[in-house]
Amino acid sequence: MSERAPRILIVDEEADLVAVLRLGLEIEGFEVIEAGDGEEGLRLAREGQPTLMLLDLMLPRLDGYKVCRALKFDDRYKALPIFILSARSGEQDRKLAAEMGADVFICKPYNMRDLVAKIRGRLGLPARRAAA
Repeated sequence: MSERAPRILIVDEEADLVAVLRLGLEIEGFEVIEAGDGEEGLRLAREGQPTLMLLDLMLPRLDGYKVCRALKFDDRYKALPIFILSARSGEQDRKLAAEMGADVFICKPYNMRDLVAKIRGRLGLPARRAAA
């Protein structure tokens, strides 16, 4: 009867940040899967059927640029929305991320409410009403 919750793939090596993101997204009704390095993130993006990916740039084993490029230049995954969440805030980083196919670039630290609003907007989901 009810549809499956949108599945968000978080790819980041910072366990504390992932835990906070997971909690915030689950409270908002999203299902969360996570990877701690680029290779695992690429595998989960291909196998885990995420609805959207939150991707750090500075990752072990395979950096976020390469993960993004591998997905966006593959017809099977190019429609997957990829949000870059990075501490790297330079214009060159933004430009390269866009060239690799990233849909949105968000600098860390970020506001969770704004991030959720951008995710909902990208997925065409209505805003959730605040609990009374």
